[in-house]
Amino acid sequence: MITREKTRSVNVGGCLLGGGHPIRIQSMTNTRTDDVAATVAQIRSLTAAGCEIIRCAVPDMNAARAIGEIKSQIDIPLVADIHFDYRLAIAAIENGADKIRINPGNIGSADRVRAVVDAAKERSVPIRVGVNSGSLEKELVEKYHGVSAEGIVESALAKVGMIEEMGYENLVISIKSSDVLMCARAHMLIAEKTDHPLHVGITEAGSVWAGNIKSSIGLALILSQGIGDTIRVSLTGDPLEEIRSAKLILRTLGLRKGGVEVVSCPTCGRTQIDLIGLASKVEKMVEDMPLDLKVAVMGCVVNGPGEAKEADIGIAGGKGTGLLIRKGEVIRTLPEEALLDALRDELLHWESRQE
Repeated sequence: MITREKTRSVNVGGCLLGGGHPIRIQSMTNTRTDDVAATVAQIRSLTAAGCEIIRCAVPDMNAARAIGEIKSQIDIPLVADIHFDYRLAIAAIENGADKIRINPGNIGSADRVRAVVDAAKERSVPIRVGVNSGSLEKELVEKYHGVSAEGIVESALAKVGMIEEMGYENLVISIKSSDVLMCARAHMLIAEKTDHPLHVGITEAGSVWAGNIKSSIGLALILSQGIGDTIRVSLTGDPLEEIRSAKLILRTLGLRKGGVEVVSCPTCGRTQIDLIGLASKVEKMVEDMPLDLKVAVMGCVVNGPGEAKEADIGIAGGKGTGLLIRKGEVIRTLPEEALLDALRDELLHWESRQE
């Protein structure tokens, strides 16, 4: 069991993160923020998939003004992502952003940062202080002879310290790198030096395929140490994939319950049914089922029945046929084409049949 590091609790639009609260799943819209209809539609889709906090880019004043319209039509907290122009951060706060994401290093002078901090303080809006390895200050690159975990941490803590000196501590820290091991080390270092909640992710991870592998490794290394209060799986693709991946990562690490977990064998020369197609259909079928179960999809009579018995329910294939197994007991033998429907029926009536 993973023991999580104790951090402060931060209220993001009614969603509490840190302080032992569940690790929150985030994503970011890829619509134009000033296209309110498209942005709201995407946020609603992500919310239905399990997104708990959403971030929107604010590249201009039209986007900042759209925050209020979007907020009135969604059910999860909205984070405004700002770079360079401190006035956009203030406008986003004034238009109802639940949190803002800034890198004080690219906002400008201390007076500009203070103006943002004062606006956030007035409305108790948390600030996510973000530092990426790609934007590390030249002096820190030189100090550590290149981009390093130590440099990332020093940069982030300096920016956090600057805001704390301005009298505001309602902060979330984000330190990211596309280098998985560097990112993991940076989080382990910073967790020893601060109790502010940490937003965790592997930045610029890549496509859905490559990005999932890098994110899974990186997040597992970090989260398994008890570090992290909110996560985003950054993928070049449909943001819905980020939510699906985040949920599975958390479930796999035992950090979140709920949802149907599908396990399936890798297939071999003994497989005599279309296991690959069957497993894909099962995964799709159970996506939105509100059950906390393990479902096994096995392909042969050698290991299949035994492994399926370790799940709550499962199917194990033979030569054009298969077994339906519930709680370790074979309950039916069925032709291959009937397996999926039989499994669906069991899942749809699962709770009533347990009474």
